[in-house]
Amino acid sequence: MAVTKIRKISSWTLLIVTVISIALFGLFFFGGVGEPLGEFKNPTYTGEVLIWSYFLLAICALSMILFGVTQFFNKFKTNPKGAISSLIVFVGFAVLLIIAYSIGDVTPLPGINADSQKFNVDNWLKITDMWLYAMYALLALSVLAMIWSSAKKIINK
Repeated sequence: MAVTKIRKISSWTLLIVTVISIALFGLFFFGGVGEPLGEFKNPTYTGEVLIWSYFLLAICALSMILFGVTQFFNKFKTNPKGAISSLIVFVGFAVLLIIAYSIGDVTPLPGINADSQKFNVDNWLKITDMWLYAMYALLALSVLAMIWSSAKKIINK
């Protein structure tokens, strides 16, 4: 019974998030263009798409932390050694972020308007690079995990 309820909730959540995302991206691409910013176009609904992206990022980060901590404490009651090994994911993610931050570039970006110049400083440039490199690494790890799991199924047959 619980699995069915979880499946229904997750299916409805995915459907709602997908519909909202498609609607916002449709507005972004087909909703018109405002006053141009120099040589660049200025889509009307850029702010709404950015807010939606920030919202999704926050929900994902909070979910990961909440479920990870909950799993750790539940596992710690039954299997303390296994619970400690589950912390490897959090430590690995922290190490990934530290490495990505350290290899970030601090070269100022040319052609940025006056309002954005306050973010064209070393710290913000490194933070931006950190998140980009972390996303690239996690994407590569996801693809490698899919390939590995497929290959493992084929080998085990």
